[in-house]
Amino acid sequence: MPALRPAPEWQTGPWLNSDQPLSLAAFRGRVVALHAFQMLCPGCVQHGLPQAQRIARLFDASRVAVVGLHTVFEHHDVMTPDALAVFVREYRLTFPIGIDLPAETGSIPRTMAAYQMQGTPTLILIDRAGRLRKQSFGVEDDMRVGADIAFLLAEQGADHDP
Repeated sequence: MPALRPAPEWQTGPWLNSDQPLSLAAFRGRVVALHAFQMLCPGCVQHGLPQAQRIARLFDASRVAVVGLHTVFEHHDVMTPDALAVFVREYRLTFPIGIDLPAETGSIPRTMAAYQMQGTPTLILIDRAGRLRKQSFGVEDDMRVGADIAFLLAEQGADHDP
């Protein structure tokens, strides 16, 4: 089994559906389902975001946190924070959504680069100790994701630091 490594900290600007900026450390003790998306990504709108909403609805929020990451690597001029706020309201997304900080150079935003994401949608599962446990690019089956989350919830001793 490969060594477990701490999940990289998120590098975000403004947050939607949260009164304050959120960090990975704020979710220690809970499994985190991070859904990276772009609002103009068909796979995100049709599959990734609805799946995130289902996870948020089906799992106890005190044990599983659902977090969105809007990570824009193309069409920067139209995917603005104001447009995202309208999108979030129209799609009735209620989980917190961080806006990935732009790259200092190039087009790949900072959190996307830190996780070495291939694109969107990307699902990332982080265990209760803040370790990266799964990263999946593309559409992921709900049953598989549910089983993966249940496995992480059932782990013994996962509340200890890595």
